[in-house]
Amino acid sequence: MTRDATDVRDGGSADIRRHELGAFLRSRRERIAPEDVGLPRGRRRRTPGLRREEVAHLSAVGVTWYTWLEQARDIQVSAQVLDALARTLRLDRSERAHLFGLAGAIDPTPAASCATLTPELLDLMDRLEPVPACVQNSRYDILAYNRTYGMLLCDLDEILPEDRNCMLLAFTHEEWRSSIIGLDDVLRTMAAKFRSGMAEHLAEPAWKVVLRRLTEGSAEFRELWERHEVVQSVPSKVKRFRNRHVGPVSVVHTDLWLGRDCGARMVTYTPADDTSRERLEELGELAARRTS
Repeated sequence: MTRDATDVRDGGSADIRRHELGAFLRSRRERIAPEDVGLPRGRRRRTPGLRREEVAHLSAVGVTWYTWLEQARDIQVSAQVLDALARTLRLDRSERAHLFGLAGAIDPTPAASCATLTPELLDLMDRLEPVPACVQNSRYDILAYNRTYGMLLCDLDEILPEDRNCMLLAFTHEEWRSSIIGLDDVLRTMAAKFRSGMAEHLAEPAWKVVLRRLTEGSAEFRELWERHEVVQSVPSKVKRFRNRHVGPVSVVHTDLWLGRDCGARMVTYTPADDTSRERLEELGELAARRTS
């Protein structure tokens, strides 16, 4: 059987992309100092940056497999592995997009281009100040938020966009966790809601990445996940937080569904009492001063 011209061109293009991917990974690896990722430099290190085996270990992939990837071998690479490599190599948003583009894979992290994030919606969230508000998708990725929400449980501006996920923050981020009153019950409910939501997305790389990060990063989550509990969302409920700037606040959580394309919803936290209203106003003023 002979190959036509299209097959030859496609094969050549794939070969070029594999070599570009290998060169890109090597260049990113060589720019990271061992001490940047908690590794000793040692006296006999000749390799600039990290060694291949160090990248493989930090990314939880095989050394041979990673070596083949840099050598432009014709191997399959999953979105989950690319995500792990991007984190290990500390890629910024543009570099991450370039990595997934060269690999011909879809980036499973929160999509900043969610169709529901219109300028009008972002303006509406700003106008709700000092009521904390954000937009989340069904995976709990925080796609956008107003100033007050950004200072409610931690300083969200200091969190990398790919880490702005309520599940990850609730199970692995100490300041976020310490801000939740009644944490154990909240975590149990969140794990059950995540399992319920994942039923419709079992094959999707983005959901698999979040699940992998949770199971690898939290013993609490692993224990709760093994219970196989499920629960559906409720329209509204009272939540209590312990804010480090203004103290305890009680709020009514309301989901406003925005569409079915990515399961997006706007989450609002309206004050449940006068004291909480005053404290949210104070927090809103602090947030406004910080950004002015």
